[in-house]
Amino acid sequence: MLKKYFLTLGLFVIFSPSVLWGQEKFTAPEVAAKYQGSFFYPGKDFKVLVSMQLIEKGGQERIRELTMLRKNSPKGSEQKYFIYFHQPADVRGMSFMVYKYPKKDDDRWLFMPALNLVKRIAAKDKRSSFVGSDFTYEDVSGRDLEEDDFSILREEKISDFGSMGQAGDCYVLKSVPKDPKSADYSYRLSWIDKESFLPLKEEYYDLKGELYKIFSAEELKQIQGFWTVTKRRMQNVKTGHQTLVSFKDIQYNLGMEENLFTERYLKNPPSKWIK
Repeated sequence: MLKKYFLTLGLFVIFSPSVLWGQEKFTAPEVAAKYQGSFFYPGKDFKVLVSMQLIEKGGQERIRELTMLRKNSPKGSEQKYFIYFHQPADVRGMSFMVYKYPKKDDDRWLFMPALNLVKRIAAKDKRSSFVGSDFTYEDVSGRDLEEDDFSILREEKISDFGSMGQAGDCYVLKSVPKDPKSADYSYRLSWIDKESFLPLKEEYYDLKGELYKIFSAEELKQIQGFWTVTKRRMQNVKTGHQTLVSFKDIQYNLGMEENLFTERYLKNPPSKWIK
């Protein structure tokens, strides 16, 4: 009888929903940390060709094409980004570099070939539009976890997210800036996929509490073992403007040199990495 009891108890523990594989319960800060790690930190380094469609309310489109490189610091959560613009002609040759730090403002530089000038971007400009798109500079490299308070509002499934015709089980994570002046939104809601911990959808609410911007993941692929959002859209629901971003030729763990991310290469990007 005792043996039967322990067998039954063991089966209950194994098949209990709270301990099923992939069903582990996480706190809000843990979900936020996993989200940031999956979305901004996969691999030791990363290279991608990016196509960016800027779409007006009336349907007119502008195309930007760029190469983005990222390298993670082996010592912690610091990162370096390098972005080179291929087209259109008015931005061709322009490059952008970010040094991302935990717990302090990031360093950002922009090289403008028409002026042969490297410009330092002020910390306050992190909320500005990234080259005319609906993404901000901060959206490109991420926001420090220490800047927000997090809570899990609920768990729910997103049906037919993006154009994929799939459904994802998600944590609905609320992020509230500790300093209201540090962000251009009063809070953000993120639907974080429980499997990949990538955001399938995000809603941004302005300082009046009104929805003004929506991010959506339209395609996810597993590349070299890393789940990656290969198509993403940011829409300004107030202006009707939106930006569709597509990733191509995605590569992880290429062994990028540290000195690639220096001011020297802002003006003269190495052809080995920029094609």
